[in-house]
Amino acid sequence: MAGKMVGGTSEVKQATEEVQKICDEVKSQVEEKAGKKFDVFKAKSFTTQLVAGTNYFVKVHVGADEYIHVRVHKSLPHSGEKLQLHSVQTSKAHCDPIEYF
Repeated sequence: MAGKMVGGTSEVKQATEEVQKICDEVKSQVEEKAGKKFDVFKAKSFTTQLVAGTNYFVKVHVGADEYIHVRVHKSLPHSGEKLQLHSVQTSKAHCDPIEYF
């Protein structure tokens, strides 16, 4: 844990199958929050934060050169590992860093 702030976010990693599944599960909620439908919804990269479960901050490709950042909380296994969409940041670019929000 050297150099890691407690409660801080992890290093950014390439999106995994698990992260894509999380995105697929919250896609309709994201569309509702963003006020639009996305034809493309491909997780690209993510960072996590451990807080009574895990916060996922995911960069999602939503078509052309448009990206959004999605924050999803996954509760601990004993809580049923429920997913809760926390917030969405739209109008992001591929080069925008994923930061805590």
